[in-house]
Order: sequence, then structure tokens, then C-alpha cells
Amino acid sequence: MVTTANASQLATLRQISNARVEATLTALFDTRPAIAPRLEAAMHHGLLVGGKRLRPLLVYLAGKALGAREDALDAPAAAIELIHAYSLIHDDLPAMDDDDLRRGQPTVHKAFDEATAILAGDALQALAFEVLASNPHPRLGSMVTTLAVASGRDGMVAGQSLDLAAVGGHPDVDALAHMHTHKTGALIVAAVRLGGLTAVNEDDPRLTALIRYAQAIGLAFQIHDDILDVTGDTATLGKISGADAARFKPTYPSLLGLSGAQRKANTLIEEAIAALAPLGEQAAPLADLARYMIERDH
Repeated sequence: MVTTANASQLATLRQISNARVEATLTALFDTRPAIAPRLEAAMHHGLLVGGKRLRPLLVYLAGKALGAREDALDAPAAAIELIHAYSLIHDDLPAMDDDDLRRGQPTVHKAFDEATAILAGDALQALAFEVLASNPHPRLGSMVTTLAVASGRDGMVAGQSLDLAAVGGHPDVDALAHMHTHKTGALIVAAVRLGGLTAVNEDDPRLTALIRYAQAIGLAFQIHDDILDVTGDTATLGKISGADAARFKPTYPSLLGLSGAQRKANTLIEEAIAALAPLGEQAAPLADLARYMIERDH
């Protein structure tokens, strides 16, 4: 359970993280001329109109747990959020999830048009690598590879493909976990890995512990998202509730029942917190974040 004091500390850390990544992302639009104004407006809408910024927060918390400076974490935090924003724009398209709302606002293809939404997603994806590669770092190669693998055919895009193929089907729990490990979990693991690589080498055992943590919360995050799709409402979620069931998409509540899905998520959170043991008190905010994801709203 997250105590009141810990929840307050986590809220403060989240505010600092959000402020830093928002400043970095906003500067990408404020400090350069707009060659294609409509494209820029669509990118801005998909990136800067709301969002909880969980992935950047994980970059900052993981990096600081291993001693990284906050300013060294700004570029990887912005890069992971740029990838996430692009993925949501494309996810919402009629050919994929066909959503009208995102973060309580019209999705990009609704606010603009489908072609502009596709291009905005493409541009945000490329911008993520530009931002990351423009900041020199001794482990930049590993960081770029981390982001690329997590984003592409071995990560998020593979998961999206599996997700589309599963619509109307009857996968078992293992197949559902395999899909979500890629679709949702890959970027969450990448966020933690990017934060860790900012501070330590790839062979540092603490980085291995952080990755185990991220793998567990990545799946817990998706299970909780499935639960909220059943129990939440459109105003709270910022998107249409019950959308997964309406599209005949397999979910954890549909396979395990609501209480079974909740138990599975709680077990994963316990595994995530246990994985942080080698980091000691430096990892306390990460443990609190894991608990908060289940006890409150992610």
C-alpha cells in the first residue's frame, strides 16, 4: 500500500518529471520554423494535448535510482514519449482501433484527417530518434538500439500486429501475455532501460534488476488498462469505455474474470517490487509507482 507521505512524494516527483519532459517537447515546436504548418499542428495535438507521461517518469525514476543527472535524462524521456505519441495516433486510426477520443480530445484523424494523422505519427517517430541521437552520450549506440528494438518489429509494432490478428479470436492467457509484452511492455521496458543506461553500463546487475521490474509492471499496466476498460467511464478514461468488448478484442477480464485479472495484476506488482531489492532505498519511488498503478489510476 502507498502511504500518504509516499503518495505525496511520488506526486511531487511526477510533477517534476512532467514539467521537464513538457519543456523538452514544447521546445521542439517553439524553437524551429514550421515547414508544413498543418503537419506541425497535428503533431502538437497528438503529443502535447494531455497525457500522463508514465514512460518519461520511468526514465527519470530509473535513471535517478542509479545516480544519473536529471538533465541527462531529458532527451531519452522525450524520445520515449514521442514514440508513445506516434503509436497512439496510429492506433486510433480507422484501419486499427478506430477511436474518436484520446485524452478527452478528438483523436488526430478526427481533429485533422487520416492522411495528416499518418504523417504526424511518422514525423513524431523520426523526431524521437533525432532527439535521442542529438545528445552525445558514451552509451548512445545502446540507447538508440534500445529504442529502435522496442519500437519496431521485435517490440511494439509486432505487438500491434498480434493485437489486430487476435480480434474475434480466442487466445489463451499465455498468448495474450505474449502480445501485450510486445505491444505495451516493450516501451515500458525501454523507458526503464534508457534511464538506467544513462547512468550505468549494460552489464551492471542493477540494470538487470530494473528490467525485471519493468517487465512485470508492463504486463500489470496492461491488465489494469483492461480492467479500467470494463469498470471505468468515458469521462475518467478520456476515451470510449467498453471499446475492447465492442471490438471483440480478447482481454484479461474476458479470460480470467474481473477478480482473476485483478489478482494477476497484484501478483505482478509484487514481483516487480521484489525485483528492485538490489537497488535498496534508491528504488523506493519505483516501488511506490508500481503500487500506485494498481491502487489508483495509471
